[in-house]
Amino acid sequence: MSTPVADTVQHAAETPEKEQPYGALGLKPDEYAQIKQILGRRPTSGELAMYSVMWSEHCSYKSSKNYLRRFGQKVSEQMKTRLMVGMGQNAGVVDIGEGWAVTFKVESHNHPSYIEPFQGAATGVGGIVRDIISMGARPVAVMDQLRFGAIDHPDTARIVHGVTSGISFYANCLGLPNIGGETVFDSVYQGNPLVNALAVGVMRHEDIKLANATGAGNKVVLFGARTGGDGIGGASILASDTFADGGPTKRPAVQVGDPFAEKVLIECCLELYAGELVEAIQDLGAAGISCATSELAANGGSGMRVDLENVLLRDPSLTPEEILMSESQERMMAIVAPEKLDAFLAVTSKWDVETSVLGEVTGDGRLQIFWHGEQIVDVDPSTVAVDGPVYERPVAYPTWIDALQLDSAAALPRTDDPAVLKDQFVELLGSANLADTSWVTNQYDYYVMGNTALSFPDDAGMIRVDEESGLGFAIATDCNGRYCQLDPYTGAQLALAEAYRNVAVTGAVPTAVTDCLNFGSPENPEVMWQFGQAVDGLAEACLELGVPVTGGNVSFYNQTGDTPIFPTPVVGVLGIIDDVARRIPSGWQDAGENIYLLGITSTELSGSAWAGTVHGHLGGRPPAVDLAAERRLAELIQAASRQELVSSAHDLSSGGLGQALAEAVMRFGVGARVWLREIMERDGVDAATALFSESTGRVIVSVPREEDVKFRGLCEGRGYPVLRIGVTDPAADGDEPALEVQNVFTLTVPELRAISQATFPAAFGATVAEPVG
Repeated sequence: MSTPVADTVQHAAETPEKEQPYGALGLKPDEYAQIKQILGRRPTSGELAMYSVMWSEHCSYKSSKNYLRRFGQKVSEQMKTRLMVGMGQNAGVVDIGEGWAVTFKVESHNHPSYIEPFQGAATGVGGIVRDIISMGARPVAVMDQLRFGAIDHPDTARIVHGVTSGISFYANCLGLPNIGGETVFDSVYQGNPLVNALAVGVMRHEDIKLANATGAGNKVVLFGARTGGDGIGGASILASDTFADGGPTKRPAVQVGDPFAEKVLIECCLELYAGELVEAIQDLGAAGISCATSELAANGGSGMRVDLENVLLRDPSLTPEEILMSESQERMMAIVAPEKLDAFLAVTSKWDVETSVLGEVTGDGRLQIFWHGEQIVDVDPSTVAVDGPVYERPVAYPTWIDALQLDSAAALPRTDDPAVLKDQFVELLGSANLADTSWVTNQYDYYVMGNTALSFPDDAGMIRVDEESGLGFAIATDCNGRYCQLDPYTGAQLALAEAYRNVAVTGAVPTAVTDCLNFGSPENPEVMWQFGQAVDGLAEACLELGVPVTGGNVSFYNQTGDTPIFPTPVVGVLGIIDDVARRIPSGWQDAGENIYLLGITSTELSGSAWAGTVHGHLGGRPPAVDLAAERRLAELIQAASRQELVSSAHDLSSGGLGQALAEAVMRFGVGARVWLREIMERDGVDAATALFSESTGRVIVSVPREEDVKFRGLCEGRGYPVLRIGVTDPAADGDEPALEVQNVFTLTVPELRAISQATFPAAFGATVAEPVG
């Protein structure tokens, strides 16, 4: 087969008039002109390929960079105390004590998951896991945050089946527990489902690795799977453009994942780290070799010479440009000292991982790439990886938002008729966003590795890090896109507050944040207003709660035609627990305990599940967020956990008190008798509001009778509102355990489960059996 003819640097200098397909690669005319100015000539086709992927929205953050700096500006000394690696590396790293560190990050794989749901979701998991490996850590858990269109839309089942099987296939094959996440349905995501994947890894402090290529003469080594034609231009074209009404405008191949190759790659990397055989490392995700070479060289302030024909190929017909742009999976790039190269190759050979030495680090500050002896790239790597265009996109206050906010749910009819309240409670319990998600989660293995302390359906996932001490971490992710559509500033804060609260109710101390900011097109000025508001809200709230943003992802262009998705800034909070044996489950396990409601209930129904499900309504302002109260609540629960005063804790969020009670009863099948009268009298609300309001800073806890006085004293001493609202109830002889809301309704546990568990199977088919722990 003849070798493809290369467009060399010399040829580019001699043919300035040559037409180049920059528009098809996602570059704007002014960006192409800027590249020519940087180089002092037209780019070679290889350079054009590199700039197009690295300057794409997905890789360069050109529309969001100015906003993301606010996370770095809103930082206190307290926020730095446990932060070991912050934004700018493959993932953030947090010190959790005893010499242990945790690295975690969430990223999007939205557009590929619409076109090819199985591979789009599978490779989303694979990519985020490689980010974790590249920090020097062993991956220990994954989570996923999923947004689909309407549950009854004809296309939703295709995407749901593909995405959930892609996630379960990849993570289960890797042997990683999936310990939590979200599944949300809304017609606004119909043509733009969101597939956000989170991974967490654990390492000793001394094992942290960074993606900086330094040391002239060090070798540049590519190892892992061979490079193929899959995913070419995925980042620049697929993830950095909107879908037209008829579907995606351009269809580059979505990457194809091989989890078994990645499992071997994980073990191979960990052995390389243990032998101290790697100076720096970078995974190959979006933009492939273009990204790894330019970022490693730019981060290290060095240069690099690479011979591209040394790349091992699955498809020998690939052009050099395609090799540079390919996003083939399960590949890593390492910087290796020459004297350690043989030992490095011995390890990769042992694991049967294909390896090729591509070139070496130089001291001249240039990234030079050759193809069969001819130079096809000669650039300053920082112009590719760091100093791309930064846009001040036009910003406009949305024309529609004032009218939307004036349309408050307070005007919707509310009833105190017990029969109607029961019907509304049942409608919510079986609604797509509150129903039992076992159809999804039973496909995932959440016990594998044997260190899972909490998982579905508890409020947060929890993993034990150290078997001897019991040290562990908890993690939760949240976002309510309906709230963010009403007010993106408050909505982002509410996402953080809920994830923070979900971690706190397990007994862990919320410590650090990652985020995945999913928005419409940055070329839409109203979307940029939403984005700026959400970033500001999140940065301010992180400062007030004392939890730093360690890294994350921005996903723009999530819109079909002119219709963007709701702003969906997914927030993940990681917390530390000194002994997972002290973890608090979300449901009560013993009868005869007192149920307490912590916090105040206000008439806050705008954006609520009740407004959306019962009335088909979205309008008004979302619930107020009181961050100081959230912090006090978290500290109160930690104190109660340390003193072993509570046997369960469950946060109140979507669906309000009614949904929280149903979930706590269904968790272990222990019934409850609850009364609303004191809530209504103390807080001045009606029965519907007491059941369905989504006021924040609220948690229900169960307290053993013998700890009752101590628990009330703890709450009063800390000045947090507390109200006894019920008791956990044994079933009478021959009766089923039940949730009884006095003077309103009674439903048995089997009835509650039947309602909650019917929704997903009705839409998608039978639920698979639960994995055995």
